[in-house]
Amino acid sequence: MRAFVFPGQGGAVAEPAEGSLPAIRRVVGERVPDQVKFFARAAQDADESRALAVRPDVVAGHSLGEYGAAYAAGCFDFETGLWLVARRDQLLAEAAEKTPGGMVAILKADPQEVEEATRATEGSVVANYNSPRQTVISGLRGALGDAVSRIRGRKIPLNVSFAAHSPFVASAGERMRGILDSVEFRRPEVPFVSAVDGSVLDSAEAVKEGLKSQMVSPVRWVKVVETLARLRVEEWVELGGSSVLTRMLKDFEVSLRGVTFEDLRARISQQAQNLLPGSNGEEEQPSG
Repeated sequence: MRAFVFPGQGGAVAEPAEGSLPAIRRVVGERVPDQVKFFARAAQDADESRALAVRPDVVAGHSLGEYGAAYAAGCFDFETGLWLVARRDQLLAEAAEKTPGGMVAILKADPQEVEEATRATEGSVVANYNSPRQTVISGLRGALGDAVSRIRGRKIPLNVSFAAHSPFVASAGERMRGILDSVEFRRPEVPFVSAVDGSVLDSAEAVKEGLKSQMVSPVRWVKVVETLARLRVEEWVELGGSSVLTRMLKDFEVSLRGVTFEDLRARISQQAQNLLPGSNGEEEQPSG
């Protein structure tokens, strides 16, 4: 089995492909937010995978990446995805102004220790369970430092000004629920593994409900990986121009392999070259 996985962020922000710019400008105008660029790149890779006749058996996404996963599964079209992501970005920007916050990644610390630190400090929560060795805290601007000071390990502040995946963006999450309700979803063509709880979703309404919950719920990527392993996924392909999820895979004791879409594209190109006459290095001989 093969999974397609989509990161929320990570890597350089790629400019949208020329062919997608008219649709993007119709939806968001001339100024294209980074979140929209991430989604557009993910959608571009998903479209290219279809052209290469590479199909997933299951999809999953991390945070914003769940919108790329839903697009790859056929739940909505490109312009609908652009609009949803643009509205999500706008709501989080407004939340950052009303309730300034931040996020800090904690490396090489026990997730239980991180949980205990957030429980001991008001104004911070665990936002991402990324791997057994990486957890992310969200919190109010004045509270994060106190929580982080209680934890051992390497700390990396993330470049955001809001407390994503936490109760501190609840008003934005509630408004996003209404926006999602205004859109008709199609049934996913392949199972969708929710990062809210690692469950397998196979109906349009279930995917929509998962996206409604994800803005204020922790990203439980550990549960996603466990579910993919339980489904006997042998390889995942990370789409969206990043390798952040594939790099994290080394923290898990699972047998599934991770490759980026760029790796897969190169592999397919090499296989095609090997099928060409004379590709074994010998001069082709005339037949007959």
